[in-house]
Amino acid sequence: MNGNESEAMRRLPRTCRTADRVLWFDEVDSTNTVARRLLAEAWPPVDAAGPDVTGTVAAAACAGGAGAVDTGGADAPIAVVVADSQTAGHGRLGRQWVSLPGESSMVSFATVLPQSLVTDSRVNGWLQMIAGLAAIDAMTAVLAETGADRCCASHGPKDDCALMLKWPNDVFLHGRKLGGILLESVMLPAADIPMAGLVIGIGLNLNLPADHLPTGQATSLQLHRAPLPDPLELRDRIAAGTVTVLRSRMRAFAVDPTDYAVALRDETEALCWTLGRRVEARMTDGSVMWGVATALNPDASLTVCADDGVDHVVRTGDVGVL
Repeated sequence: MNGNESEAMRRLPRTCRTADRVLWFDEVDSTNTVARRLLAEAWPPVDAAGPDVTGTVAAAACAGGAGAVDTGGADAPIAVVVADSQTAGHGRLGRQWVSLPGESSMVSFATVLPQSLVTDSRVNGWLQMIAGLAAIDAMTAVLAETGADRCCASHGPKDDCALMLKWPNDVFLHGRKLGGILLESVMLPAADIPMAGLVIGIGLNLNLPADHLPTGQATSLQLHRAPLPDPLELRDRIAAGTVTVLRSRMRAFAVDPTDYAVALRDETEALCWTLGRRVEARMTDGSVMWGVATALNPDASLTVCADDGVDHVVRTGDVGVL
């Protein structure tokens, strides 16, 4: 183990043992940008220094404990990119997300799936939901394991204490945004079985002071759960747990996407903060619609009953809960 591997293992020991590859950066432009470069450079394999990165102060890499990478097996490889600080992170629709050390967890997960699955509009919408469910599964398990699953009594009804998903890409807690998820696909070099790279960027507010919250609609985990581990340990635990859950869920999805989509729909409906609430939908063409979110559809799209009584199916765009 060289010095860089030792540093990554020191900072992210659980993640290094779980993932196939871990890259840690002191500062980076965007963890998703690094993950895309990693996939574009035909990972696996990748050299220990990682891809060329803009704005890096220090970087470390470790090979994970999941064994040799074999894209032809049941489990796709998962690489993890972590930064203490990022300067050009963004969410869906280009919204900026800047993080400071010790306040937020900025982690991107890179994997590969059959291209036919990633591009199939009948089921590929569920990849976003899988990412959100994986984040919630991991956080829920970590909070229970560390004894930090107690909900602070001052934050409203007990029913609001559960981690929820706001369609299609936000993690909510007590009706406020705890984190966001950004999925990006990367076309890979030709192979016998065409594969596509998938980058899942997950940003979570773990220890952000109330006066540092970017908007009145945002929140941070330490404002609702206690007692929490050290923020760096918490980040490592959540990242490692997310790798484990993503591996399991992606395997099930790849084996039978149609049947698994049915199960995902039931699971997501139970955790969807958006359903049954009044929403504002901002479409990619610039139009805006107001109504009530009434259904999560078989392709993971959302049905909104507009104020004029007409149902609209929303597949892309920004849907805010009013």
